[in-house]
Amino acid sequence: MKVAVIYASTTGNTEAMANAISDAVKAAGAEVIFSTADSANKDDVLSSDVILLGSPAMGDEVLEDSVEEFYSGIEGSLNGKKVGIFGSYDWGDGQWLRDWTDRLNNAGAVSIAEPLMVHLTPEEADVEQCKAWAASAIK
Repeated sequence: MKVAVIYASTTGNTEAMANAISDAVKAAGAEVIFSTADSANKDDVLSSDVILLGSPAMGDEVLEDSVEEFYSGIEGSLNGKKVGIFGSYDWGDGQWLRDWTDRLNNAGAVSIAEPLMVHLTPEEADVEQCKAWAASAIK
């Protein structure tokens, strides 16, 4: 199984989540494509069995710019693809993940897990939650 873990991080919080998720996917024996959104190869990502996308909440609870650009570039090709989303936030209530979920549903993506959200810096329990989320997402 090939799993793409694509993310952006402005403070390191979403990166910490992405690292924990990638570690769990590797531990499960899957091949991992691990990249920031600004350098990810769209064809490699779209050829993956599972796509896990991460973005911090920015501004008025929107995706980080490079994630928005990357996601917009693959959005039309997600019909039937297994996708999970994750991210970190400082304020708000997770609206950016709900909006992203709506976009995924409208694109025909298959949601493989509830969106994963961590407030600020992932603590040890949050890292374990990221690993458990990743393990369930690739089953």
